[in-house]
Amino acid sequence: MGNSKVSMSDFFNSIAPSCIRKSSIVFSNRLKSTGEYVNAINVAIGNISLPTHPAMLKRLLFVEDENLKKGIWRYTQTEGIDSVNQTFKKIIKSFLKPGIDPELFTLVDTGASHIMKLVILGACGKFAGVNKPLMMLDPVYTNYISISDELGRDIVAIDRELNSDGIFSDIDIDTIERVIKEKNPSAFLIIPYDNPSGTLMTQETINKFAKICIKHNIFFISDEAYRGLYYRDDIKFAPSIWNISEDEVPGITSAKIRISIESFSKLFNACGLRMGALVTDNQLFFEQARAANTTYLCPSSIDQYIASAINEETEKDIQGWVASLRFYYKRILSELYMGLKSLMPELIVTRPEAAIYSMVDVRNVVKPGFDANDFVMYCASEGSVEINGVNYTLLVAPAEGFYKNNNPYANTQMRIACVLSDREMKLVPDLFVKLLKEYENKRN
Repeated sequence: MGNSKVSMSDFFNSIAPSCIRKSSIVFSNRLKSTGEYVNAINVAIGNISLPTHPAMLKRLLFVEDENLKKGIWRYTQTEGIDSVNQTFKKIIKSFLKPGIDPELFTLVDTGASHIMKLVILGACGKFAGVNKPLMMLDPVYTNYISISDELGRDIVAIDRELNSDGIFSDIDIDTIERVIKEKNPSAFLIIPYDNPSGTLMTQETINKFAKICIKHNIFFISDEAYRGLYYRDDIKFAPSIWNISEDEVPGITSAKIRISIESFSKLFNACGLRMGALVTDNQLFFEQARAANTTYLCPSSIDQYIASAINEETEKDIQGWVASLRFYYKRILSELYMGLKSLMPELIVTRPEAAIYSMVDVRNVVKPGFDANDFVMYCASEGSVEINGVNYTLLVAPAEGFYKNNNPYANTQMRIACVLSDREMKLVPDLFVKLLKEYENKRN
C-alpha cells in the first residue's frame, strides 16, 4: 500500500465492491497469486453471454454512417440522437395493449445504471427544504441502494419475505398507504420483472400501485430492463407502467407521474453496449433531466448508432425476438430450479416467473451461523470441485447486498443469474450443492 499520507474521502474509505462484482474480484486475485488452474462459473452478475440482435451486429461490422466511417466522432445532443430515442419508444410501443398510446419523452445514456442515478437525483431528495425518500420493495436491485447511498438519498424499503414454497410474500396495499403517510416519500419504485427475486408483478398490481401514487401525488418509477421476460401462461400483455389504461386507472394520463428505466443489456443481449434510457410522460422532468445531464455531455455516438438498428425492425419483429428469449429463459430457469431441488430437496428456490434470476435460500440445510457472504468468498478464494477432470468453482451473489432492511434470512440467501451457455448452466446445481457441502464440512 506504500506510505502515502494523503487521505481519501469518508465515502471512498467506506465503500466496498458491489455484491454482484466482489466474488469475481476475489477470484481474479486468487488466480494471480496462486497460478491455480480452476474455471469459475460466474453467475453472480447478469452478464448475458447470448449473441446480440443480428441487426445490431450488422451495424457494428458494416458501418454505413459516413462520419463514423471517416473517424469524425463528435458529441451528439445530450438526450441522444433522434433514431435511438425512437428505438426506445418503438420497443415500448411493441408491447402496449390496443388503444394505449402514451406521450413519451426519452433521454438515452450510458447504461441503465447511470439512468438510475439521474432518476434518483430528480425524483427524490430535498423538496423546498423537506427531505423526501425513495420508496421501494425489499429486496431490490443492489445498484439502487448503492446509488442512493452515493447521492445521500434516503430509501424506505417495504419488507417481502421468501416463503418456504419459493414464493415471495405479496405486498399489502394498506402497508404501502401506511408507509407513505409515515415516511412521506416522493417516489415509488417497482421492478415488474423483479431483480433479484425473479417475481412477476401483474398488470393488476401495477394498476393498484399507480392509483396510490396518483392519490398521494408521487412519482411512479418502473425499472423495465426485462420487459416481456415473463413465464406465466396466463399473461397476454407485458406488465408495464406504460400499459396502464385510463379506464383502469382514471387520471393516469394527466397525472404525469410515470418514469421508466430502460436498457439494451438484457432484451438485446448487449450488456457491453452500455445503452439505457429514461422514459417519462412528464415533459418538465425530461427537460430537467436533460439539463442535469449536460454536465456529462452525451452518451457514446458509436453505441447509439449500433442501438438504432432496432428502429428499423418492425414491432412484430421485436415481439418475436423477445418471445424467443422468453422461451429460452423459461427453460433455463426451470432446469436450474429442478436441478437444485432434485439434488437438495430442502433448498428454498424461487419459482421461475420473470427476468433471468433465481434466489436460493439454504436456511433449511445449513448449520446455525451460516453466512452467505463468507460462503461466496470461500468459493471465490479457495473452493474447487472436479467435474470430468476439470476443476471448477461457482460465483454467486450473496443476497445481503440486495436488502435495505435487516431481513432475518438475508444471510442464508443468494442470487443466481442464468446468463451462461447451456453447458455451463447445467453445471450450476451440482457445483452449488457440492461446494455448499464442502464449505459446511469445514465449518465448526
